[in-house]
Amino acid sequence: MLFQQFDQLLFLARGGKTVYFGPVGDNSSTMLEYFESNGARKCADSENPAEYMLGIVNAGKNDKGQDWFDVWKQSNESKQVQVELERIHKEKANEPSGADDSSQGHSEFAMPFWLQLTQVTYRVFQQYWRMPAYILAKWGLGIVSGLFIGFSFYGAKTSLQGMQTVIYSLFMICTIFSSLAQQIMPVFVSQRSLYEGRERPSKSYSWKAFLIANIIVEIPFMIVMGVLTYASYFYAVVGVPDSATQGTVLVFCIVFFIYASTFTHMVIAGLPDETTASAVVVLLFAMSLTFCGVMQPPTALPGFWIFMYRVSPFTYWIGGMAGTQLHNRQVVCSTSELSIFNPPSGQTCGEYLMKYVTAAGGQLLNPEATSDCSYCSLKVADQYLSTAGISYSDRWRNFGIMWAFIGFNIFVATLMYYLVRVKRWNSADMKASMTKLIPGKKSKASN
Repeated sequence: MLFQQFDQLLFLARGGKTVYFGPVGDNSSTMLEYFESNGARKCADSENPAEYMLGIVNAGKNDKGQDWFDVWKQSNESKQVQVELERIHKEKANEPSGADDSSQGHSEFAMPFWLQLTQVTYRVFQQYWRMPAYILAKWGLGIVSGLFIGFSFYGAKTSLQGMQTVIYSLFMICTIFSSLAQQIMPVFVSQRSLYEGRERPSKSYSWKAFLIANIIVEIPFMIVMGVLTYASYFYAVVGVPDSATQGTVLVFCIVFFIYASTFTHMVIAGLPDETTASAVVVLLFAMSLTFCGVMQPPTALPGFWIFMYRVSPFTYWIGGMAGTQLHNRQVVCSTSELSIFNPPSGQTCGEYLMKYVTAAGGQLLNPEATSDCSYCSLKVADQYLSTAGISYSDRWRNFGIMWAFIGFNIFVATLMYYLVRVKRWNSADMKASMTKLIPGKKSKASN
């Protein structure tokens, strides 16, 4: 029975007059005992206590002809309520005038922040679970893109061209970023509109709980997407290397998609709609991808643009992925990549090139030959990677930097939401702040 779900009951008759205020009791026993002890008929076992209570109060008077409002005022229960009210008033009167409500356990919201966060996170998980089309579209993007890129660069060879193929395949993986952002933004905007239209005005929970919960809920789905993309792409391009390489590449794939999710939330958090945010995402994505070191090595970048190379997250992601996939990979130059020449008369290829190979590296394929020396400029892929500033030893540093970018995204998303959506800081506020900071500006404007 719904009535039994309540512990306390405040029963008001016509005119807002109190006829009962107190505990309901098991099976309404406490409430029924009050009315029966004050002149009401006994409630039959087959009667609904709520209907019984309404019936006797609507009758107006008890068996003694007393109004139920007067009965309540003279009852012991009413006196106990008055005693409790006086105690509360005395406690408040004895509090220091400057007492902070938060020190007494009071806050803006009914629940503490961590309980808000867990409940809102659970709620957003439920909402995502009810949107299978969105989840399947996300995972489908990872699988289809991974298969397309994997089979486009299928079976990368061990030649110089094969190494470039691996790096360009990573470059293509990065292009998923923009499409993924376009998927996330409309969902977040609809969630935000609902929160700002209903939950925030009613103080149901904090904006911080809302924002962080939406970021958290995306992460498990991004992890699954990273695993699916890894399985679709990696083995087609590289084959089956040792387990350490497979594990490292897998965690790099996962961190890439987590970064993409938090970056999208950072951009959309303070912007009004997904159309505006899409333009910002595309601009920042294009700049990060252009200057990540694939299209042009960092040594070839103009002085100013080396800054973009260093702040681009794709620099560190591609560096970690390429350094792991190509580490210690033996280079076998194709015929077109070999340098073929003849040594001086009376010398073998090995005698002629010994000092050069020792200093410059590479490999001489036929050191005993006296003509048509075949020289490959690289011996292992790490030599090629070093020209692009990529080192296998930096892989975990790059992994840590990616997590630093993720933390930065979450911080900026929180800051932007607060400034734009909570504080509602805008250009007029900035102009007013500048007026206060610049001496004489106000007086000049008034003149």
